[in-house]
Amino acid sequence: MTEDAVRLTAWVHGRVQGVGFRWWTRSRALELGLDGAATNLADGRVQVVAEGPRSICEKLLAALNSGDTPGRVDLVVERWSEARGVQKGFEER
Repeated sequence: MTEDAVRLTAWVHGRVQGVGFRWWTRSRALELGLDGAATNLADGRVQVVAEGPRSICEKLLAALNSGDTPGRVDLVVERWSEARGVQKGFEER
């Protein structure tokens, strides 16, 4: 039995722009087989939207909170919802 897809939306606070954070996030997401995007926001945060099985999305969330990211992550705010369908692959925006 396969797990139903979910959507993880995470807002990452800290020094996460201009340090390779989106590239790093994209790499982790692709390794995990997730679809979605990492986007710089005007207020300095990065928004990560990932879709896939919840257990796999939780691995990405753990990586975002791991302390092993480029830059400095001060806070990750997460929201879970039903998958809506995103373009296949993972983009940096």
